[in-house]
Amino acid sequence: MIRKLLKILGKGILFLAALLLVGFGVLYMIYDEALPQGVPGEKADALALKMLKAINSDAYTQTQYLEWTFAKGSHRYKWDKANGEVDVEWDNYRVLLHLNAPLKSKVFEKETEVLGEDRKKRIDQAIDFFNNDSFWLVAPFKVFDAGTERSVVSLEDGSQALLITYSTGGSTPGDSYLWHIGPNGLPESFQMWVSIIPIGGLKATWDDWQIMESGAFLPTSHKLGPITLDMGEVRGYD
Repeated sequence: MIRKLLKILGKGILFLAALLLVGFGVLYMIYDEALPQGVPGEKADALALKMLKAINSDAYTQTQYLEWTFAKGSHRYKWDKANGEVDVEWDNYRVLLHLNAPLKSKVFEKETEVLGEDRKKRIDQAIDFFNNDSFWLVAPFKVFDAGTERSVVSLEDGSQALLITYSTGGSTPGDSYLWHIGPNGLPESFQMWVSIIPIGGLKATWDDWQIMESGAFLPTSHKLGPITLDMGEVRGYD
């Protein structure tokens, strides 16, 4: 009886796996796009500067503190941008992360400081969380970061989009993002060609902007297909 039940379960799992594989194949065929070729140069830089002006990058530069949450509120951040320090919290862990000198960071589980091998593991985890989650907050401000390559892509409707490729930096260098920018310069969405997503060109919205206390524009949510990425109560202040 048990052997028969296991055999039925095994067939069910194989059938489900086949359905998932077919479903992924269909999605891949429908949505996958090749990375477009852009033209680097002054026009690309001018488009990037137009976007930065629209989101008030000067105010962002002067903003000292940023607060937000990610992953349905399970990752919580307070970023002292001026001093390169981030308070990162998830589950029972809290990491006082020094971005410029990670080994100086302190790790706590509940109220107890974590030492030894687990300390390094939690610091690396906090860095990965921060690199990903902060990108969804401040990516438009990073278009002139060291290691970025900017180019203009002409779209079928006659408009132009800004292609940014990160040759260095972050947790996944080599990723590319195609910014779709409105007439006023505000980013409306981007398409992604990233190592962690096998389908190229997936689009996420950047249209839920709010003006922070510091005057900078920051997003409070994104839509990625049926998924909403909620940034929580976003704050930017001095």
